[in-house]
Amino acid sequence: MSGEPAIRRPRRWGRVLTAMVTPFDRESRLDLDAARRLARWLAERGSDGLVLAATTGEAPTLSDAERADLVRAVSEAVTVPVIAGTGTYDTAHTVALTRAAKSWGAAGVMLVSPYYNRPPQAGIEAHYRAAAAATDLPVMLYDVPTRTGRRIAREVLVRLFREVPNIVAFKDATGDPPAAAALVAQAGEHFDLYSGDDAYTLPLAAVGAVGLVGTNTHWTGPWFQRMFAALERGALQQAMRIQAQLQESFEFSNSDASVFSMSVKAMLRALDMDVGDCRLPLPPAPPEMAERARSVWKRLQQP
Repeated sequence: MSGEPAIRRPRRWGRVLTAMVTPFDRESRLDLDAARRLARWLAERGSDGLVLAATTGEAPTLSDAERADLVRAVSEAVTVPVIAGTGTYDTAHTVALTRAAKSWGAAGVMLVSPYYNRPPQAGIEAHYRAAAAATDLPVMLYDVPTRTGRRIAREVLVRLFREVPNIVAFKDATGDPPAAAALVAQAGEHFDLYSGDDAYTLPLAAVGAVGLVGTNTHWTGPWFQRMFAALERGALQQAMRIQAQLQESFEFSNSDASVFSMSVKAMLRALDMDVGDCRLPLPPAPPEMAERARSVWKRLQQP
């Protein structure tokens, strides 16, 4: 035995990063006090870092001033790294937000691939290069083709990881572990791979992921920490048992009736951490989600 870990270790930010929901009050105003409380609560419950103002944080509904206030307030409230979502489908807007993120206290930025306008690969690459050049913060790229309409080509990712020094991580929500394995084989020494889908964390860890940017981690952070600890020891059967325990949480999180932000907020209310409802176009979670959340949480804690 060489003594090497069974999986790769993160070089920054940690293993379990939570894509934090954005708290709103009853009038749908940004609730910074609730954001501080939630951030501290997550940091105490398995989150090594927090990603703010991303998809789960309802970024499209936030003004630039709200995004800045949110990142600044949370960065001051916790000691774990705070990564700001600064990606939009407009390169000039993305550059401006990315340039400002350091002044908000962010430890890094996450850039989603341009969505809706579906640029060709040359446009995606130029967009990322322009945004990364606007900051000296470390940058995480985020590929979620079901939302953006265009997957980032592997050759584009390899060039960006090899040629742009501050592009250092990749949130992979493509649902394609074989492609992730090929990417790690070609450029793994230049970046850290993170699962962008909680349910794919175990298979992606097997091909080189160092952690996840999760949504279920609002309540499953300790379970994912135990999963990674088991993998570090080479205890695959234990990691598989934890994956099985988490399956109901995965299924709870996203459906036609209740998408991620809605479901997470329903679960947080069940755990006495009220962060308000979502902003339209996301409606309040259906009433039945409250009881389902309590059931999911109760069964998750069973041995």
